[in-house]
Amino acid sequence: MNSEKKDRIFQYLQPHLKEMIFDELSYGYLEKAGLMDILADVPVPLRKDELNKITTLSIAKSMAFVIGCDPAFKYKDNYVAYILRMFDKRFAEALIADGVDGAAKSDFDYACIQFRAAMLIDPDNVNAYYCYGRACKDAYELGEEEDFIGRFKAESLEAFEVATMKDPSHAEAHYFLGYGYLNMGLYIKAKLTWDEFMKLSDNEEMKKEIAERLQQLEEPVEIEKAYNLVLAGKFEEGIAGLTPYKEGQYGKWWPLWYYLGSAYACLEQDEEAVECYQKVLTLSPSNAEAIEALAGLYEKLGDSEKQQKYEKKLEIVKANAEADRKLKEEMKEMEAQPATMLN
Repeated sequence: MNSEKKDRIFQYLQPHLKEMIFDELSYGYLEKAGLMDILADVPVPLRKDELNKITTLSIAKSMAFVIGCDPAFKYKDNYVAYILRMFDKRFAEALIADGVDGAAKSDFDYACIQFRAAMLIDPDNVNAYYCYGRACKDAYELGEEEDFIGRFKAESLEAFEVATMKDPSHAEAHYFLGYGYLNMGLYIKAKLTWDEFMKLSDNEEMKKEIAERLQQLEEPVEIEKAYNLVLAGKFEEGIAGLTPYKEGQYGKWWPLWYYLGSAYACLEQDEEAVECYQKVLTLSPSNAEAIEALAGLYEKLGDSEKQQKYEKKLEIVKANAEADRKLKEEMKEMEAQPATMLN
């Protein structure tokens, strides 16, 4: 999670803020407690079910919960300052422990909120990022909606990346980061990450598992290297690297044919490019990039009939994608409506 960027999962955590009400502490109390400089005229969150037992600790926990839901909250800095003044960075450890308990009960929203708050209170705490990555991973593995899965998957990957940067010796973070890269189709990164895991880990069972994964990655890594040659403008070398994989299991990967088509098109070998892009559509029928490329190639070849055919197909694909997008937005609005009515 990077609080400087748009929050990927705030929309899923925001409803939990309904558990809070906000009030201001009196000047008299703030002066006595030495908190005027950070909490004067600042709304303080209180849990609705704890109004009769307000303590310094309950206020700190509520503040942590709010900024865990929304790291961009207007009074985030005030809340962090309060927590650090009344306690210290070790408060983050208590939040992490609480989040681990939540994750054990499959309450991944709560776990994520606690881990996010811990990151803000102690940005150098590696366990906060590692545990957050685990919670996001467990959440998306149980998810069903595509956007939800994508957002939590991206959060998980980023959290493991940060954990490995903050502590390059964290073997488990490398283990899960490798799987994150694998799921994204980043085979070279997965290999490099798991190579590092193999050096760091003492867990023989996990090392055996990853050794098998690394063996399975040998050919995908070579294919990705060939993709990268195409992207770097080394088209002939890219074609040479991809061609051996046209037969067999990798011949069913539409990206292989797409990059072959791109390379042939850049070399002005138009017939070969057309053949490759058509192969893409047999494997991925609504691939807009391949459809658009075919329309352009047929225009170049002077075949106006096929050019128009693919231009119309591209319009249909784009219209369907836009309709799907609008439907998802409408569904989200309908799901959010009851919560809105209660506010």
